[in-house]
Amino acid sequence: MNTAIKAPSAPRERPDPAALLEWYDRHARAMPWRVGPKSRANGVRPDPYRVWMSEIMLQQTTVAAVKSFFEAFTARWPTVSDLADAEDADVMAAWAGLGYYARARNLLKCARVIRDEHGGTFPDTYDGLIALPGIGPYTAAAIASIAFDRAETVLDGNVERVMARLYDEHMPLPAAKPVLMEYAKALTPQVRPGCYAQAVMDLGATICTPRNPACGLCPWRRSCAAWEAGTAKDLPRKSPKKRKPTRHGFAYLVRRVDGAWLLEQRPDSGLLGGMLGWPGSEWGDDPQEAPPIKAEWRTLPAEALHTFTHFHLRLTVKTALVPMERAPARGMFVEAERFDPEDLPTVMRKVYNLLSGSEKPTSLA
Repeated sequence: MNTAIKAPSAPRERPDPAALLEWYDRHARAMPWRVGPKSRANGVRPDPYRVWMSEIMLQQTTVAAVKSFFEAFTARWPTVSDLADAEDADVMAAWAGLGYYARARNLLKCARVIRDEHGGTFPDTYDGLIALPGIGPYTAAAIASIAFDRAETVLDGNVERVMARLYDEHMPLPAAKPVLMEYAKALTPQVRPGCYAQAVMDLGATICTPRNPACGLCPWRRSCAAWEAGTAKDLPRKSPKKRKPTRHGFAYLVRRVDGAWLLEQRPDSGLLGGMLGWPGSEWGDDPQEAPPIKAEWRTLPAEALHTFTHFHLRLTVKTALVPMERAPARGMFVEAERFDPEDLPTVMRKVYNLLSGSEKPTSLA
């Protein structure tokens, strides 16, 4: 098989940002955090807080998954100062299910810096935004352009795909990122840059899709070198992914006779940092059991399986019922009326669901 990298081809015509904006004015996606083109034309400005919140939530998460979380967060904490004043545990519980929990920790850090150092007002420049906790180059560019109409260049996965196809760029990702950024910068207009940023992302999400792109509907079709070359479906190329390792561990579900559950707050750093979950062992190739309380343990017949960004996890689940006077070596009992499995991170909910679908512990240790 020929794996040689093809040199990029220049489009026959330079892609026209005005043509994309005209398409966006007709076909912009409706989002709960977005001010549409008609409203913007009538002077309605985006709320930087809502733009920032959406961009943090959308990191490595789909629009469909984010919408309900975004609406719940902004209803409960309608301003950045409201969020800054929130209890950490409340925010982490509300984030449960979105994954990548470092984002929630950084969300709180950022909100408090904006409250304490910026008077509750977001900086309106790329340099000011990127200095905030949890905001990297893409997010700073997105907020600066969408919220403040700065001519900053956004480059997410959708935009990378659009640029790779426009220029028939065969260099594989991630090595191609700087090249694709240069293509994207050259097209970023001074006029309506906020709408343009959303337009090019919408184009990638709805027309220039990973599989079966709808080239016949694309406003940039005649400027697209990959469409002319017949290579659009093959782009962008990606370097082979490394195989994810599998780690193992133990999770302990302990219920007291009054119905209280034994939970443990994970360390602030690392995976699921700061989240409540079931006490457990270290995760690795050969984990050692680490029961949090003296008990007679029953092992569930199935493992809880979960995949993180860099590894797969298999948890052996052990359960026990303990008397009122039994004190844990670590963790704390949470009364039944205060326990909600929906407040747990996804992997911990999977552990709970294994138990709820099996026989409950019925004998005291």
